[in-house]
Amino acid sequence: MTISASPSPAENKPDAWPEGSILVVDDEPGMRNFLIKVLAPRCRFVAAAGSAEEGAQWMRTQRFDVVILDIALPGQSGVQWLQALRAQGYMGEVILITAFAALDTAIEALRAGASDFILKPFRVPQILNAIRQCHERARLRRENFVLRRAATASRSIGTPLIGESLATRQLRATIERIGPTPSTVLLQGESGTGKELVARALHACSPRVNRPFVPVQCGALSPEHIAQELFGLARGNQMASDGLFVYAEGGTLFLDEVADLPLPVQASLLRVLEELQVRPVGSQQTIPVDVRIIAATNRSLADEVTAGRFREDLYFRLRVVDITLPPLRERPEDIPMLVEHFIHVLAPALGVAPLQVSAEAMALLRAYRWPGNVRELRNWVERSLILGEVNVSALYPPLHAAAPAVAGDGLDLETLQRRHILAVLESVGGDKARAAQLLGVSRRTLERRVAEWAAQGGAGT
Repeated sequence: MTISASPSPAENKPDAWPEGSILVVDDEPGMRNFLIKVLAPRCRFVAAAGSAEEGAQWMRTQRFDVVILDIALPGQSGVQWLQALRAQGYMGEVILITAFAALDTAIEALRAGASDFILKPFRVPQILNAIRQCHERARLRRENFVLRRAATASRSIGTPLIGESLATRQLRATIERIGPTPSTVLLQGESGTGKELVARALHACSPRVNRPFVPVQCGALSPEHIAQELFGLARGNQMASDGLFVYAEGGTLFLDEVADLPLPVQASLLRVLEELQVRPVGSQQTIPVDVRIIAATNRSLADEVTAGRFREDLYFRLRVVDITLPPLRERPEDIPMLVEHFIHVLAPALGVAPLQVSAEAMALLRAYRWPGNVRELRNWVERSLILGEVNVSALYPPLHAAAPAVAGDGLDLETLQRRHILAVLESVGGDKARAAQLLGVSRRTLERRVAEWAAQGGAGT
């Protein structure tokens, strides 16, 4: 069996593809050696085989972006093997080469799914141009796929790394330490704490920074289609397609709200993590992948495991490195810097003038519990910019709201009202007239509420 491979650093050539991998299948040793000599300095990996059967062995252990395939091969012909590859779910580019020019052969090749058809003998620029076009098509296909199906993530909420609180400094240090490693990471934290942005920061300081970062909202995909989206589709009623794992090749796949994955998909994901291979839906053949997984959830996966909704073995496999993001209420000293950042970013985007946030208003922002975390803060800044006014009181329940009701962070409205009023009083140095003005109530109403709390045993929170 004649099989050779040429790992290559891909020299600085204008027609190089440093991350590309190419398989050459031709029964002529001279042609194989010629193509390896031409392609090895331009690609990450080049392999060669003398038959379709030998090529199939390479395909089981390595993923190739492009296959250069001779039509006239011993045993299975190039066109026959191409048909088999497409039926098995291979969606990469295939360039057919032949020394026999026949219209029927060309038509058959195109029907089988060939990307290009080149006659022998060919010149070096000709084959390089064909490969360049293949890589460009693959790049556009990947970008379109990701933008259309995976880029359903929420709008950027700014960077959670802004701030100088102890929690933020520790988070930055963790990212700098973990980012360069290939380890799987599990991000846990409340909604709005910036898990995707931490995932992007991990990707940005890793060796994969120049490869794709592919985010996918697991909860946004229907249970019937999520396996196809992740692993690809080989055949069925729909057109065959690669999955997100393939499109993230060499980069990072971010699985947001991973707890929403159905149990059967969890089993498939565990196999991918263990074997580093994906099996498209409807295929019997696996595809090798090199992808770093970063998963995130706003629920306790340990509790999900106890409830039987999440596989324990997958839970332990995902939490090789476990990072818990702190809620905004635990780092209030970061709020002024975040507000300034959001105003600086959003005002030009909205076409409005920046706002000045007074010291009194900033004190109220710091006292607020922020159940929606950084995302809620960003939305408040955006709303304030649109309305042209800083209205902190809008964050708190009105004084006439029913006390038994419960707020989103588990506190009853009476407690939130008391905390809000005391924060306002503190921000104005105990000036009840000024506090009543900020709260939008009469001074008498304010004094009555404070007196009621004092009669109940103190005005503390």
